[in-house]
Amino acid sequence: MDYQTYEHDVVVIGAGGAGLRAAIELSASGVSVGVVCKSLLGKAHTVMAEGGVAASLGNVDNRDAWGVHFADTMRGGQYMNNARMAELHAKEAPERVRELEAWGALFDRTADGRILQRNFGGHKYPRLAHVGDRTGLEMIRTLQDHGIHQGIDVHMECTVLALLKDGDRVVGAVAYDRERGRFRVFHARAVVLATGGIGKAYRITSNSWEYTGDGHALAYNAGADLIDMEFVQFHPTGMVWPPSVSGILVTEGVRGEGGVLKNKDGHRFMFDEIPDLYKNQTADNEEEGWRYTQGDKDARRPPELLTRDHVARCIVREIREGRGSKHGGVYLDIAWIKERLSNGTEHIKKKLPSMYHQFKQLASIDITQQPMEVGPTTHYVMGGVRVDADTQMSNVPGLFAAGECAGGLHGANRLGGNSLSDLLVFGKRAGEYAAKFAKEHKPGAVNADQVEEAARRALEPFSREGESPYKIQQDLQQTMQELVGISRQDVEMRRALDELANLRVRAGSVGVIGNREYNAGWHTALDLPHLLTVAEAITRAAVERRESRGAHFREDYLAKDEGLGQVSLLVRKLGDGSMQVVREPISELTPELAKIVDDNK
Repeated sequence: MDYQTYEHDVVVIGAGGAGLRAAIELSASGVSVGVVCKSLLGKAHTVMAEGGVAASLGNVDNRDAWGVHFADTMRGGQYMNNARMAELHAKEAPERVRELEAWGALFDRTADGRILQRNFGGHKYPRLAHVGDRTGLEMIRTLQDHGIHQGIDVHMECTVLALLKDGDRVVGAVAYDRERGRFRVFHARAVVLATGGIGKAYRITSNSWEYTGDGHALAYNAGADLIDMEFVQFHPTGMVWPPSVSGILVTEGVRGEGGVLKNKDGHRFMFDEIPDLYKNQTADNEEEGWRYTQGDKDARRPPELLTRDHVARCIVREIREGRGSKHGGVYLDIAWIKERLSNGTEHIKKKLPSMYHQFKQLASIDITQQPMEVGPTTHYVMGGVRVDADTQMSNVPGLFAAGECAGGLHGANRLGGNSLSDLLVFGKRAGEYAAKFAKEHKPGAVNADQVEEAARRALEPFSREGESPYKIQQDLQQTMQELVGISRQDVEMRRALDELANLRVRAGSVGVIGNREYNAGWHTALDLPHLLTVAEAITRAAVERRESRGAHFREDYLAKDEGLGQVSLLVRKLGDGSMQVVREPISELTPELAKIVDDNK
């Protein structure tokens, strides 16, 4: 095969928040860096994280501290989290946010000039530093502007097909450029995966087209363990109408600013069912909930700001029982605050500019005057590559992961805002320790046979008159949406496994027409193996976890299982190519961390 080879000390796959933060740290450590991104630089899905970045700065409520943030994260994750990761995340997030500010991020401000913080689901105090409802966009702008001055080589519109190994160690990757279809080989001493999530395995998702589980599948095929894959977060509020925009995210910031959820009868249904775990933190009435959103330190949070898994299930209950909106969702009303604020219309436009324009342009709805129609949308996967908490290296030497494609931090359910601080904290750590690894190890050898095999497989669809890749992708997404969605049952998930096996056979004979340049059908065909791998990993882990916990809800096992609550599920590839799910005990909290959790119940 004809291909071009690029030499870097470390290759970062993905140019979202985690990838850019890793690249910045790598460059600062004095190693040469290559960033490979599937889309254009700046087009990362991080920009869709609108509400804010969680960090215990204590600017709005000085009672906040890293220990409170740690306890909230553990509670939200149902204590399935990697406690060391949660500790590092809570401790280091404030420094990472201040660092971002020093690099030029323009956060909203308090009256005395400090970074403003807002309420969000599952957080005890106002904790999310934000830029209106465009926080992720500002983060990417800042990291990108800072990063391009650090001596980073960027390979845009380039998709990685496989990782290259020398013995047990990862030594690079083989990819193709999406514009011309030519193959590229990246030779490196270490690789950092920062490819994001798996949302395109589902029909309704807030994720953009890039989110096909590439990093998860690349690591799995290279021998890395995946962890917590059964825990898929369905964000409670995505757009439901019109159909062309179904699934597009409606930020939790709407509820953080006072938005309330109502059914078709106008009933605020979130007051109907409040988990015991959160009763002492949840408002008893609408008045107290409103005071909380306005910064009253003595008030408790409204039930709309409970954890995302709980809010999503409550919305599904209303829809299933016939109390949903006319287009199959529920109503999210922020317009009501005009009753409380004399400048309510301008207040909404100032606090939620993106949401105002999004609904105005896509649904012809003025959110300052009318309620929005919303429903759950596949949003985030808590599961990912199993990494060391301190270094972010997987069980495969030389292979690191950060951001959404790395697992462990969030446990059974992620709190809103923790994703942005996650990718700052662990993107930095992945870069730091990948640089250290690169300095301590000589370059490995690239096996030409591995490159040839990856290229040969990639070109196979051109030699066949097989089924359309779009049809296979559509059937996969429908299977996962219907059988492995918000509510799960053993019989349905086992049917999904059969369907996925059939889809894998169909994908093996997929055909594309045309040539390698600008061929979207070919790109879809090459995404299918990754989508099938993550879909099977999610389903097998979900079958194994016979309980309801966090984002994993089993209609046939409604209660928590104390034994399963003590183990994480690992997914790994066996020598014969089959997928195995194994149990790994969760490490007990240290006495110091256990006390912090007890003190913040």
